[in-house]
Amino acid sequence: MIEVLVVDDDTRVARVNAAYVEKVPGFHVAGEAHTAAEALHRVESLPRLDLVLMDHYLPDDTGLAVVREMRRRGHQTDVIMVTAARDVSTVQAAMRHGALQYLVKPFAFAGLRAKLEAYAELRRTLDGGGEAEQAQVDRIFRALSAPSEPELPKGHSPTTAELVRQALMNAEGPLSAQEIAERTGVSRQTAQRYLKLLERTGRTRLTLKYGDAGRPEHRYVWATRG
Repeated sequence: MIEVLVVDDDTRVARVNAAYVEKVPGFHVAGEAHTAAEALHRVESLPRLDLVLMDHYLPDDTGLAVVREMRRRGHQTDVIMVTAARDVSTVQAAMRHGALQYLVKPFAFAGLRAKLEAYAELRRTLDGGGEAEQAQVDRIFRALSAPSEPELPKGHSPTTAELVRQALMNAEGPLSAQEIAERTGVSRQTAQRYLKLLERTGRTRLTLKYGDAGRPEHRYVWATRG
């Protein structure tokens, strides 16, 4: 599990963000903090911490000041900025201090989920260690710049899209449209339509399964799986 500290000055927003984090497979909320001082205390005291979701506007200091102090104290915990700060100077400073991602408020669950899934993909890519060939380096940087969750075209249901996404995420391997239909309760035609959409937007990868005769079967796998 990836242990996450959620930092936000608004306790209600912190609870919502924490609930979002818990909905993403592989992530667990290790704690919450609502001030810069509390955030630093949590970073120092939590037995294990992998990622901080850092608000910028805190009552006693800025989120970037917290990140600077973390680095000064030798803490290399990964940081994703989650803030309403939109000015380019703050974004640039976040990059310079090692923030891996920057998510602008307000956002929906899909926006945060996309950032967390990209982060999980990055960790899987880095787990091997050792030296990296250019292709491996390219994969690392692609994980950092993974696209945000796409807007659904008119006529598509977010609920159905989420059902298809969950089926793919929970599968042990590629699934066909028929298998998706059986797992989600939608028709095969509906499953095929959403799979095609997810493929076009880069969220799924298409593979082909060849049988003894006839056309190959189209099968799909969630693109951020290792």
